[in-house]
Amino acid sequence: MELQVTNSPFNQEQIELLNRLLPSLADSQRIWLSGYLTALQGAKSPVTSSATPLADVAATVQAAPKEVTVLFGSQTGNCNRLAKKLTKELEAKGLKVSLSAMGDFKPNSLKTVQNLLILVSTHGEGDAPDNAITFYEFLHSKRAPKLDTLNFSVLALGDTSYEFYCQTGKDFDKRLEELGAKRISPRIDCDVDYDDSAAEWFKQVIGSLSVASVAATVVSGVNATDVNETESEYSRTNPFQAEVLENLSLNGRGSDRETRHIEISLEGSNLQYEPGDSLGIYPENHPRLVEEIIDAMGWSTTELVTLNKNGDKGSLQEALLRYYEITVLTKPLIEQLAKLTANAGLNELLVAGREQELRSYINGRDLLDLVQDYALKGVPANDFVSLLRKLPARLYSISSSSKAFPDEVHATVRSVRYEAHGRNRYGVCSVHLADRVVAGDKLPVYIQQNMNFKLPENPETPIIMIGPGTGVAPFRAFMGEREETQAPGKSWLFYGDQHFITDFLYQIEWQRWLGDGVLTKMDVAFSRDTDKKVYVQHRMQENSRELYEWLQEGAHVYVCGDEKKMAHDVQTTLLAILEQEGGLSPEAAAEYLSVMQQQKRYQRDVY
Repeated sequence: MELQVTNSPFNQEQIELLNRLLPSLADSQRIWLSGYLTALQGAKSPVTSSATPLADVAATVQAAPKEVTVLFGSQTGNCNRLAKKLTKELEAKGLKVSLSAMGDFKPNSLKTVQNLLILVSTHGEGDAPDNAITFYEFLHSKRAPKLDTLNFSVLALGDTSYEFYCQTGKDFDKRLEELGAKRISPRIDCDVDYDDSAAEWFKQVIGSLSVASVAATVVSGVNATDVNETESEYSRTNPFQAEVLENLSLNGRGSDRETRHIEISLEGSNLQYEPGDSLGIYPENHPRLVEEIIDAMGWSTTELVTLNKNGDKGSLQEALLRYYEITVLTKPLIEQLAKLTANAGLNELLVAGREQELRSYINGRDLLDLVQDYALKGVPANDFVSLLRKLPARLYSISSSSKAFPDEVHATVRSVRYEAHGRNRYGVCSVHLADRVVAGDKLPVYIQQNMNFKLPENPETPIIMIGPGTGVAPFRAFMGEREETQAPGKSWLFYGDQHFITDFLYQIEWQRWLGDGVLTKMDVAFSRDTDKKVYVQHRMQENSRELYEWLQEGAHVYVCGDEKKMAHDVQTTLLAILEQEGGLSPEAAAEYLSVMQQQKRYQRDVY
């Protein structure tokens, strides 16, 4: 059954929304609503008073069960923010909502849940976020219950430049179905520019869970939730144009590395942050790469193209410089270009059985490589850029305490420069900041909250911080905060880089905090200063007994930096210390660390 209502108080969008609601109603409700709307077809003018019809709709169309559980698994905070917004919207519809991070949710209570909404990101190469691991493992274990009475839906966040795009969300969706649960609405997978896709998912689940409220909303002419509505004046979708106060090099002369300390004014923005949060910066692409792409395609820099989804127009040069991603290739982009151009080489690259070749090609190449390697010159500029992803912001762990630096935010950024496939390559944001931003310039910024990387609530709690290289950034914020609040808890920093003389980031500040007692203990590892490379995990092992004693005292452990190697090696070392000093079996040591994670005593900000 589908409603076809004309000459009525409803516009087409409202009719479509009501049609989506029909399958969730009982037969008697569906017949009533269909009859009510069909009766309006004979109306010669729009209904001027909706009081009686609205009351009838609200009274007659019974809503779905009133309790909803919203669970989020989030590494950087996007799913956390969306889950909070969804909760507010559902509560506004009269639903009772339980909101929880997956790490705080008791898995055994899942069988009592009637309506479950999952918002989860995929971290790294198809991995679940840290605060989702326990729930993920439970659901995929033999202990998971049958869920025949559960209704659910999944919103998956990911990045199409990774092979296992939205894998965690796909795994949850598949496993819940295997356990007998029924979908409230289909899973939606979101790329880095997730706002529109998330908005559609919001509309679907709200429509399915709040039939009476949504029907009333439609009658009154109010549309469903728009996830793009910002909670404050400035946000990811409405960044603050912030003035750069300082842009300093942290490395000494002769260093192989270039690390910038950026100080940014937040005056007038009302943006607030805590230690552990991240700063989002919208960068510009490298002008040289933009020029080379335009030249390779035979385009004109001044040609007008579409800049965004609002349909605004601007020059091609502006579009490629500030609006679109040109340094990362994805399989969906290649598929769309193959379809647009009917290019034989691209179609051959996408043939089944050549997945490894495709992965190898995508890795480390950019848009210029693609247009040159596959002779794409001649494609109309507007058609081409319409397939590109929006240029995403880059997130950096904030390296300042707002209590120590009111109305300021600091970032610690290492420049990325390398040669690959016969060309020089540049980190989009890091080189933009290093080469083309000076004091007085403006940068579009926002604050990304990270509830998974926070100082202990009790200021007396000891903390152990492990952050080589720029991974030390949030720990500068931690120490600044503890100094300002006069927190009495012990603190221990493990820090490493290449050379003591040239690469000891914030050395004077660490020494001052050590002298003042704000920082209790510090162990450093400079890998290139000795014949044998020494890293932070080696310093941890050397101090294994004392480190274990701190753990027994309830210390919180924080790890920030490279995920693929450093964070893995640090975790392996922690497990080894638990076995060695605690006399635990490998299984017991893993359980000990898992419990620490559940208690938020083991937190990671890794990338």
